[in-house]
Amino acid sequence: MLHNLFPLWIALCANILAQVIKPFIYYYRSGKFDIHYTIACGGFPSSHTSTVTALSIAVGLVEGFDSTLFAITSVFSVIVIYDAVNVRYYAGKNIQLTQQLVSDLAEMIKLPLDDPIYHEKMKQVLGHRMIEAVGGFVLGAVLTVVVAFILGLF
Repeated sequence: MLHNLFPLWIALCANILAQVIKPFIYYYRSGKFDIHYTIACGGFPSSHTSTVTALSIAVGLVEGFDSTLFAITSVFSVIVIYDAVNVRYYAGKNIQLTQQLVSDLAEMIKLPLDDPIYHEKMKQVLGHRMIEAVGGFVLGAVLTVVVAFILGLF
């Protein structure tokens, strides 16, 4: 049973581990500890990337790297990683640009922006830089291989 569910459990563990690491990386970079980074989007390492990497490698170890299931999870992983690095990252950049434009507009023409939508606080960091995705990939791969070795799965 553990053998069959290994991909599920290791993917969940990779996700949780990546999220738990984020506040410590933030502390290392900024000198400030913020526990909220455990549930935050973005940051180092990418939990999206660590999760799908762990899932794909675990499926490869359990089902075989020449299996259809491994091919499916690999394609799924590439899509998720691409989305995290490109689509979600640039969506966050769009939020920053829009907020700056609204602020500049209000300041330049002294237009009172009374509609609540202009004052809505939006998260600007949604996606990942490439180095954050690489960190997630390494975390997911190393965790999966080490745990699989300990459990004697290969």
